[in-house]
Amino acid sequence: MNFNIKKCAAAMLATAAALCATAQNTQSGYFLDDYAYRFLSNPALAPSFGKVLVGIPGINNLNMNMRGNLGLTDIIYNVDGRTTTFMNPGVSAAEVMGNLSDHNRLGFDIRENILSVGFGMLGGYSTINLSARANVNVSLPKSIFSFLKEGVTNDTYEIDGLKARAIGYAELSLGHSRNITSEIRVGANVKVLLGAGSFKADLDRATLALNRDSWDIITDASIHTSLKGLNYETSYSEDTHREYVSGIDGSFKPINGLGFGIDLGATYAPKALNDWEFSAAVLDLGFIKWDNDLLATTNGERRFQSSIYNFSADDNAPNSFSNEWDRMLHSLEELYQLDDAGNTGGYTQALNATVNLGASYTLPVYRRLKFGLLNTTRIAGGFSWTDFRLSANINPVKNISLGVNGNAGTLGCGFGWIANLRIPFAGIQLYLAQDNFFGKVAKQGVPLSSNVSLSLGLNVIL
Repeated sequence: MNFNIKKCAAAMLATAAALCATAQNTQSGYFLDDYAYRFLSNPALAPSFGKVLVGIPGINNLNMNMRGNLGLTDIIYNVDGRTTTFMNPGVSAAEVMGNLSDHNRLGFDIRENILSVGFGMLGGYSTINLSARANVNVSLPKSIFSFLKEGVTNDTYEIDGLKARAIGYAELSLGHSRNITSEIRVGANVKVLLGAGSFKADLDRATLALNRDSWDIITDASIHTSLKGLNYETSYSEDTHREYVSGIDGSFKPINGLGFGIDLGATYAPKALNDWEFSAAVLDLGFIKWDNDLLATTNGERRFQSSIYNFSADDNAPNSFSNEWDRMLHSLEELYQLDDAGNTGGYTQALNATVNLGASYTLPVYRRLKFGLLNTTRIAGGFSWTDFRLSANINPVKNISLGVNGNAGTLGCGFGWIANLRIPFAGIQLYLAQDNFFGKVAKQGVPLSSNVSLSLGLNVIL
């Protein structure tokens, strides 16, 4: 197996930016009593129908979510009827910089349930759940866009804090919830984790100083890759006269780590406030022990020179946008000419935990209508976020339940919904939900917002 790291990284970022895909469970179903997978958001929550539930493999609970403050409209522009990047001279620097934040983040998560079973047992509700999970996060400082767009406007650029994270693993969980008093219900999901791979890239420093005919560049960067059966491949650069990491070679093995985790949750429905229920949960407390750590690094600070680029709007000019863009990308590859430091051994990685805090109120005069307020906080270092979601949930007839919600938080505002349907005579339960509505999409069908999601599921009720 052989592929180029830079091309792979670019493909990952493009996929994250283009797909509508944070993957815990859909939060739009948190207060919906008939939603079968409430236990993934809070292990103390169980569906109200009380039947044995078997998920149809592969499609019983599929969650895709993308969160961030960097949208497709911040990168792609329309110039004279043509789709182009922010680098095009026809797009003003003021417009580009005005649309960006100091720290531009984009995260993509996916969770697919392979097998899911829920049933009444031991005086409560028990679950068995097998799922595949993946997460990609990218953080881009505003200064890198400024350098790429403005070119020689400033004499010096400090590009710090460029980061990327990715992880993939399988999760087998056993869960149980039950009432311990008439007011309090508790639950837990105990999980075994099989790690597939992990990726961590940090550009800790990139200082670019302008001289008369070149850039003097100082970089300090590292990449950690944990993929069993693979090693870095190196190539020789004629420009810098040194070997550098150019790809990965070997035979990939799918299991590269072992870990454990736990979800904890509780609900409290005080009799003195018989229309209210309060809930709390902490998800993904745990770790994965990876078997290896392939390190590529600059070995401290590295200095080199790069050309100056002058973009022309004239497509026929030698320094046309297309020609200069290709030349700049080739030169910027030097930023990532890292040494192969070999396999540094195994290491332990903590999971990104999530905290859910909820409060719901059932309308006394129409008990089929419930209002809920949910706060969700993801604890993930520089990729942490929080949001608040206010929802209205209704069960207008016995086998149909619906919910709508509005949310606001660290990464902006949005609108969500869920539709849940049971067909008792066919033994079928299905749902469709979006924590963040797609909104406006490009002609190609790609969402323009950086906060979009899609969740769906089909299950059998026995």
